[in-house]
Amino acid sequence: MINRTRVSVGLAVCLVCVVTSIAAPGEKVLFEGKSKFNSSIMVVQDAEGLRTLIFDNSGVRQSTVKLGDPDRLELPYTRVMPVALAAVEKPKRILIVGLGGGSIPNFLHKHYPDTHIDVVDIDPMVVEVAKKYFGFREDKTLRVHVADGRAFIEKCKKPYDIIFLDAYGAEDIPYALATREFLQAVRKVVTPKGVVVTNLMGRFSNRLYDSMIGTYIDVFDEVHVVDIRNSGNVILLALPHQPKLTKETLAPDKEEKSAPILLDKKKKRSDPGEHQPKSSDNRP
Repeated sequence: MINRTRVSVGLAVCLVCVVTSIAAPGEKVLFEGKSKFNSSIMVVQDAEGLRTLIFDNSGVRQSTVKLGDPDRLELPYTRVMPVALAAVEKPKRILIVGLGGGSIPNFLHKHYPDTHIDVVDIDPMVVEVAKKYFGFREDKTLRVHVADGRAFIEKCKKPYDIIFLDAYGAEDIPYALATREFLQAVRKVVTPKGVVVTNLMGRFSNRLYDSMIGTYIDVFDEVHVVDIRNSGNVILLALPHQPKLTKETLAPDKEEKSAPILLDKKKKRSDPGEHQPKSSDNRP
């Protein structure tokens, strides 16, 4: 039986990340350019020294980093994505699709220095900016690949214990990274006891939210949906098995400002009209 555990937290009041004006008062523009994949790439720094990556003049903050402090996960969704470690305590191999400013890979690399971490981003300028302005550094266990995330996964030969899917354009996930065919490819390259973690826009700002949830439920054995305090995102934990995840393992610190709060409410895939899977690579 495929279960979906609904995790509900507070108000969902903003979009994918924290949305502000493109360069708020007191912020300094450190870099502005464009690439084949993004019409605008901007890096701004505030008075506190926080550096933020913005795409396509959208105002949506893709990454916010404090140089030299990888434990400071500024955006709410970045503080919740590591909940995947409740399912895989000692990962040997991690894949991250979507680099941004590198906050998630830098955090994981600090705490798991011996774990092999591959990061994939389609835009070479994003990689260059992450290295020059956000302190992202490769070494023998942390590697970045300039490639299409889907193609990288489809060609992958060695599985990963945790796969983070965090690839966004200015405002949404590329369609090719949300279809059943793509998720089937993802399932093939996650270990049998592994987990896939996805940063997803919530229903408020994502018209395809229900069909995307349905697609995950269709492909994986178990899907947990984690709502985030003070954010319009949800984090999906998709597993090719049925582990015993509990309130305590998902949210040991309920007072932490972005901690998820688990409700004992489960939805079955067979619930009538609950979630319809996304059709396929052929757009609806």
